[in-house]
Amino acid sequence: MRKWKIALGTAVALGAISVASVHLLDMGNLSLNAGTAGAAPAPAAFVMPVPVVSVVRKTIPIYLDYAARTEPIRSITLQARIPGYLQEQTAADGVDVRQGDLLYKISPDDFQAALDQAKAQVQRDMATLDYARSNLGRGTELAKSGYLAKDGFDQRTSTLREAQASLALNQAAVRTAELNLSYAEIRAPFGGRLGRNQASVGTLVSVAGTVLNTLVQLDPIYVTFNPSETDLAEIEQARANGPIEVEVLLPGQTEASQKGELTFIDNSVDRSTGTITARATIGNGKFTLLPGQYVRVRLHVRQQPDALMVPQTALGSSQLGKYLYVVGKGNTVDQRLVSLGPTSGGQVAILSGVAEGDQIITGNLQKIGPGMPVSPMPEKPAT
Repeated sequence: MRKWKIALGTAVALGAISVASVHLLDMGNLSLNAGTAGAAPAPAAFVMPVPVVSVVRKTIPIYLDYAARTEPIRSITLQARIPGYLQEQTAADGVDVRQGDLLYKISPDDFQAALDQAKAQVQRDMATLDYARSNLGRGTELAKSGYLAKDGFDQRTSTLREAQASLALNQAAVRTAELNLSYAEIRAPFGGRLGRNQASVGTLVSVAGTVLNTLVQLDPIYVTFNPSETDLAEIEQARANGPIEVEVLLPGQTEASQKGELTFIDNSVDRSTGTITARATIGNGKFTLLPGQYVRVRLHVRQQPDALMVPQTALGSSQLGKYLYVVGKGNTVDQRLVSLGPTSGGQVAILSGVAEGDQIITGNLQKIGPGMPVSPMPEKPAT
């Protein structure tokens, strides 16, 4: 009886263990199935979006660039033409003046007195001449009637001529005195800008010995530069086709501030530098340019048609040279080595390496490389 109870207990225990195992196995399967059913699909590979522009063909201007310096067309030292005390400075230092404007005045008293004296002498000579002319007229009648000897007639004729000569001499003295009086006012011989005054009011100035000030012409103004002898042939060819336009750029500028025309090329090349002196005349109505400034000039020598243009910002550099990233087959990056031509604004001409219509990558250049897949995004034209 006891053995039977033990066997029955063992069977019950084994059955309980089996049921528990099956229950745990079923729970594991349910958990595994639930995890598999809720999983997301694997993410796709990231493709870099890049802005692109097409290579365009257009006609561009060809320029020759040079460093240059501005020079005044006229620059003079203001000096007195008569001696005297400086009475007044009528134009302030550094002002812009027009031709004929009064700049300085010298005390005119002495020259006014000299003019009055010369005029009085003219009046005296005119009275003497009138008497001599009347005396000769009476002598002529007397000579015809035989009451006046020939020697007396000749003497009256000589007196008349002396009076005429004296009148002419003193009339010249009047003109000289008038000039000297006018020189007491120093006026601008041309329009320009005054410099710093160098003689105080009250200074005794001498003829061409005392510097009063300087005056420079600002409009127009010269810009002088030195092309190389290798550029000379191209410049001369452009001159043969008409006037050469010259653009002036101030330091830091990317667009021309003034324009003018090439007006002078020297007649010999400097042996030591291999350059030739050239000069352009530039309109300077706003006085933006001053003599002695360093500027850059661009000579428009010709037009280049059918140039393949790309943005300069798309260019990269390597040990092999300049390159561009182009969208190739299957929207992958293709690296093209290129040779560069002239620039125009923010674009540069490509002589070889790309063709018209190629899609040039202009952005995210540091994040891509040859063979990488990209997503091209054409740039919108600027409004």
